[in-house]
Amino acid sequence: MRLRKIQNTPVAVTELGFGASVIGNLYRVTPADDATAAVDAAWDAGIRYFDTAPHYGLGLSELRLGAALRHRPRDEYVISSKVGRLLVPNEEPHGVDTEGFVVRDDLRRQWDFSRDGVLRSIEDTLERTGLDRLDIVYLHDPDDHWRQAAEEAMPTLAELRDQGVIGAIGAGMNQSAMLARFLRETAADIVMLAGRYTLLDQSALDDVLPAAQEHGKSVVAVGVFNSGLLSRDRPVPGMKYDYQDAPPELVARALAIAEVCATHGTTLPAAAMAFPHTHPSIINVTLGMRTPEQVGRNVELHDQHIPDGLWDDLRAQGLIRSDVPAERGRGRE
Repeated sequence: MRLRKIQNTPVAVTELGFGASVIGNLYRVTPADDATAAVDAAWDAGIRYFDTAPHYGLGLSELRLGAALRHRPRDEYVISSKVGRLLVPNEEPHGVDTEGFVVRDDLRRQWDFSRDGVLRSIEDTLERTGLDRLDIVYLHDPDDHWRQAAEEAMPTLAELRDQGVIGAIGAGMNQSAMLARFLRETAADIVMLAGRYTLLDQSALDDVLPAAQEHGKSVVAVGVFNSGLLSRDRPVPGMKYDYQDAPPELVARALAIAEVCATHGTTLPAAAMAFPHTHPSIINVTLGMRTPEQVGRNVELHDQHIPDGLWDDLRAQGLIRSDVPAERGRGRE
């Protein structure tokens, strides 16, 4: 699988990444054997970028991903995790986590973007994964913590990067406006953009993507299916969009895009995975993968050829913005 370099860093990631939130029991239990088999299938398919976070399953994702990768040659893959949510003992457990993961709540999350919090979080992640280093570290959802994240956390990560302890640093969020600020105003090399440059939402063209181009920085795209609406060949009512029931007008628009895809010999989910690569600053699409079967489907979708004429037709019909660039990113070293 082709590698793409994070600009101005020594780190290169495969164009398709393995998102490990789901193996932290997101929404439902994933058996440990399935989690390991999914990581192994991703490796066999050539995926070499793996993303996790303490938030995912109160550390379970990091434990499982680290165990699955530990016997692999360390220089052959890139792993990222996140800081900003420390895991601390839960003084009032109720039995099950309340933030979407089916795990015991013996721990709880504590927001902390301080220097000490960042260093402690990285140390804890290395202990959970059993690995000797992290290649990329993101600030995780600092929406309500801009000042501390920008003035304490990011400089701390920059020190570690400059010392060679970390290869690249950045932030990951569901919004694009603050990510643009991180690119413009801090030492961030890369941002993880969730759901804001997809077939149904190109708002990142107004802020984070121009910032990445202007400052020579890179973007990883996640949430490319917008919580599910773009994940099937033929969208139907009741599907989710950004974690809520999709409004009828968006279902209709997704269906219209699917019909154009069909005329070009492809499918809506394949186009949804390829679409972020129309922008040259986006170097990777990372997807949650729970089982070997999901890995196989995602790799198959990623490998599909998407004709450039598809984007031309979608622009011409007003189904995507007219300023979406022609496909230039995917396939470049």
